Amino acid sequence: MEKVLLLNASPRKDGNTARIAAECAKTIEKNGVETETVQLRGMKIQSCIACGKCEGIGICALNDGLNDIINKIRESEGFIVCTPVYFGTARGDLMAALQRIGYVSMNSDNFLSWKVGGPIAVARRGGQTSTIQELLMFYLINDMIVPGSTYWNMVFGLKKGEVLKDEEGIRTIKRFGENVANLIKKIN
Repeated sequence: MEKVLLLNASPRKDGNTARIAAECAKTIEKNGVETETVQLRGMKIQSCIACGKCEGIGICALNDGLNDIINKIRESEGFIVCTPVYFGTARGDLMAALQRIGYVSMNSDNFLSWKVGGPIAVARRGGQTSTIQELLMFYLINDMIVPGSTYWNMVFGLKKGEVLKDEEGIRTIKRFGENVANLIKKIN
């Protein structure tokens, strides 16, 4: 069965980003594709040191748990990144993880190529658009397929659970999840 891996970059357990990731996952599963959500919370992700040791072998030389996520991505047909927005950008540990994931892919078997997915940004007031643009760079340079939705994949909320009141944001995320699932099924 096809599978989508969702990466939740929030440091908060059961926060707004986790709730949006769960909404997206639920929609993907309703459309016949399995999901798994992994958390960056608690991991100490290091920045890429450009050592080149991943070349040809498909694993990163740094031993901080990211290779487990890389293996899960490799086994999936889809990859969605969900992040809170801090100071108008994605979290630093997420960007460090994505840079290393992309570096390993490009220097080995290009396992990201033709994966379906995209970014989701969650914030109180603003910065989602620049965060999505920043994250799209990762998807596009890695030859990935990003389906659209009815709006950009952003949801507003500050207090825990407040994102569930953003009706347009929820509709957008659900449509994105449908598009991811249906595109994966059509490709496969």
